[in-house]
Amino acid sequence: MNKHFYFGEVVDGYAVRVLNEREARAGAGLLFVFAILYAYRTMDFRYTSIFITFFMVDFFIRVLVNPKYAPSLIVGRFFVARQKPEYVGAAQKRFAWSIGLVLSVIMFWLVVVVEMMTPIKIYICTACLILLFSETAFGICIGCVLYNLIRKTPPTLCPGGVCEVRQKEEIQRINPIQATIAVLALGVAGFFLYRAIHA
Repeated sequence: MNKHFYFGEVVDGYAVRVLNEREARAGAGLLFVFAILYAYRTMDFRYTSIFITFFMVDFFIRVLVNPKYAPSLIVGRFFVARQKPEYVGAAQKRFAWSIGLVLSVIMFWLVVVVEMMTPIKIYICTACLILLFSETAFGICIGCVLYNLIRKTPPTLCPGGVCEVRQKEEIQRINPIQATIAVLALGVAGFFLYRAIHA
């Protein structure tokens, strides 16, 4: 095995190659923030090609070179270096990041190469933002979930331990009062967002 070109780390006590989910989550958060900042800062999206190129290169390195050399994950590692690693299976993360790579290549072609004005760009951008936000805000790797659904053998070491069969603890349950508060808060937020968009 080449000492630079491989995917996932060998860690004692784990039967499969692993990655640190905390770094992955931090990297997703960084990409999400910069995507929002680019969109907000430029408004006309003229400079979005810079971010799309970076995004594509970052995911190319993650999937086809080695995750530990991807810029967003290096910065993420810096910020979470004092936290205990949360090891997850490398295979499902590679599948998830492959989705990101495919989407970024399509966006790169549409925006940077041919500069095509098409609604497809908005759909792909929205999909990327949803994937990044889900990972960083909720710790839910949607690509990993898809990977687990299509596998014929039971997955191991899923982010957040979602592969384990277990009962929710009391602190994880949502009672009717909490559910009502959440629904009302989301409704109010949605109302004002709608008014702001259509003002």
